[in-house]
Amino acid sequence: MRMAALGAALVAGSGCGTVPAAQAQAKTARHSHPPEIPRGPAGKKIRLGQRIFERTPRYAAQYVGNQMNCADCHLQAGREPYSAPLVGVPGMFPAYSERAGRRITLTERIQECFVRSENGRPPAASGRVMAALLAYMDWLSQGQPRGVPYPGRGLVDLPSLHGDAGRGATIYARQCSVCHGDQGTGLPPIFPPLWGPASFNDGAGMSRVQKMAKFVQHNMPQNAPGSLSAQQAYDVAAYIAAKPRPRMNPAYKKY
Repeated sequence: MRMAALGAALVAGSGCGTVPAAQAQAKTARHSHPPEIPRGPAGKKIRLGQRIFERTPRYAAQYVGNQMNCADCHLQAGREPYSAPLVGVPGMFPAYSERAGRRITLTERIQECFVRSENGRPPAASGRVMAALLAYMDWLSQGQPRGVPYPGRGLVDLPSLHGDAGRGATIYARQCSVCHGDQGTGLPPIFPPLWGPASFNDGAGMSRVQKMAKFVQHNMPQNAPGSLSAQQAYDVAAYIAAKPRPRMNPAYKKY
C-alpha cells in the first residue's frame, strides 16, 4: 500500500534478524526496470493495465467500492521488492491458496483483490479490465524465469508478535497522520485511506495485523522505510486494525 507517512523517523532496532538482509536484497532488485511498452494494440492494452493499476477507482470504476488503488499495496507500480511486487507473479500461477483451500489462477487472485482490497466486485474473467491487468503483469515480468520467485517477492519476514494499539496510536500520530490524517482518511489518490468507508474491507489481507505489520516495517514511513522495529510495526498495525472499516460483501465469500 502506498501507506506513505512523511515524518521524523523513529530510531529503532530491526526487531528481526531477517530485515537487514531483506533490505539489501530489495536494494539490488530495485535497480531492474522493465523494457519500454511496445507500440500497437499490445502496448495499448499494457498501458490500460498500468492506468488501472495506478488509478483503480478511475479506470475500473464499475468494479471498485472505495478509494484504493492497486499501487497502494504494490508499490512503485508493482515493482518494489517486499511490497508484494508483481514481477514474476504470472509465472507462479496456478498456485495453492490457503484462503480458497485449492489451486487458483492469477485471474481468480485478481478477482479476490477487487472483492476485498477494492471492496468491490470481481471483474469478468474475459473482460477488458482483466485482460489489461494480466497484460501489464506479463510486461512487468519480462526477463523473469517462470516459476522462479522474484527477489523480494511477497512481504518481509517478521517474528510473530503482539501489537499494542495504545503504543500504536502514539506512533501513528507521530509518523503516519501527517499523510493519512488523524481519522485515517488519507488523501486519495496520493495517500490511501487506512480505515473508514473509503478503505479496504475486513476481508482484505491488510486488515490482518501480521500482514499490515510486515508491509509497514519494510516500506514505511515513506521518507525512512525500515526505520520502525518489528514491534513498532505490530503496534501501529494493531492500532489501524482496531479502527472501523467496511464489511466484505458475503455474496463474494468464494473469493
